[in-house]
Amino acid sequence: MRVLFTVSPGTTVFNSMVPMAWALRTAGHDVRVASQPAFAEEITQAGLTAVPVGRDLGIDRMLVAMGMDGAALEEARRGLPDPYAVLDEPDSTDWDRAHRAFTEVAEGARFETFAIMNKLVEFVRDWEPDLVVWEPFTPAGPIAAKACGAAHARLLYGVDVYAFARKHFLKLMSEKDGRTDPLADWLGGYARKYGAEFTEDMAVGQFTIDQIPASLQTESPGLDYLRTPYIPYGGAAVVPRWLQLPPERPRVALTMGLSATGYFSGYTVNVQDILDSLADLDIELVATVAEAEQAKLTRVPDNARLVSYVALHALAPTCTAAITHAGFGTLTAFAPFGVPQLTLPFHFDEPTLGHRLSGLGAGINLDPTQATGANVREGVLRLLNEPGYTTAARRLQEEIRALPSPNDLVPEIEARTRKHRTR
Repeated sequence: MRVLFTVSPGTTVFNSMVPMAWALRTAGHDVRVASQPAFAEEITQAGLTAVPVGRDLGIDRMLVAMGMDGAALEEARRGLPDPYAVLDEPDSTDWDRAHRAFTEVAEGARFETFAIMNKLVEFVRDWEPDLVVWEPFTPAGPIAAKACGAAHARLLYGVDVYAFARKHFLKLMSEKDGRTDPLADWLGGYARKYGAEFTEDMAVGQFTIDQIPASLQTESPGLDYLRTPYIPYGGAAVVPRWLQLPPERPRVALTMGLSATGYFSGYTVNVQDILDSLADLDIELVATVAEAEQAKLTRVPDNARLVSYVALHALAPTCTAAITHAGFGTLTAFAPFGVPQLTLPFHFDEPTLGHRLSGLGAGINLDPTQATGANVREGVLRLLNEPGYTTAARRLQEEIRALPSPNDLVPEIEARTRKHRTR
């Protein structure tokens, strides 16, 4: 069958889609990835076929157009914004707040969709994919699927805050006549332009491919989830010689992710303070620190190895513990190897994931505002010296190992494609 992935021009989001795309490709299906033209090189670097559509807008210009620059962008990175904040604050979102938030979601989606929509529909009507796989920030995917009669699936790379918030909104809307649905109105307007009508699956997928284990996830009742472990992919990488050798001391990783310096102003923790606090421990600290953040450092302890990047799936199996930001790609790189994590989460669903990981006993969660060197040192020592954390991390490892691989999931995806496509 023909499978089209649609993705925003963001490396972190795209990387989360690559393993599933390759599973379908190696099963013999024709797989292509549609995005803005300037992102084509990133797609082809992953060995996938790019379909450049529309015009370039880019993440930076999209954020500015949405009013999400400067102070507004920094404020928005703190935990879950509306309407998704209802996941952690179920009693705090009334109708006015929810309606305003979904109006902003629809307005924000308009910028990217406008940039690619017409050309994307031209492509799908010519190529006729059987299945469109889209990530939550590319609503052009389900619109295009409706335009050509393809089945469509949502692919998650984190907690399903999207469906949870949507169901909460619909509940509030049903409580009083005359309440409007800005997201349905917006998606429906595009659907009608291309000969279809809005259906609720355009917001939550006809089925959902979920890449984190159930113990860390929030599933919405009534939706069709297919769960598989995420196979870590971080782009082109070379495994350095030092990483090919077994560590002589317990190895601890320190990594705060790509987004903090890619889209935001920097890390939310003091890396120098953390390095100094761990300097006298009998460990090998491997700190992946972006070059812009490295420039802020004045010293590097003898027990620390500072690198700008290393493939986490190669680093994780060699580690005894890890200090992370609890981002989807990072957390799911260490969890399959039973590595307990000290999480310092800040952005979007990172606090939720960090809290849930610690709730399993597989880690310790600290608010970054409390992440002093002394607190981080205490957390690392507990992970190294209290075996319960490693025991719990290995239980999570077994849960992940029991899931069907992306390749094993392909027959289920094929069956659902046959069920949902309309041509």
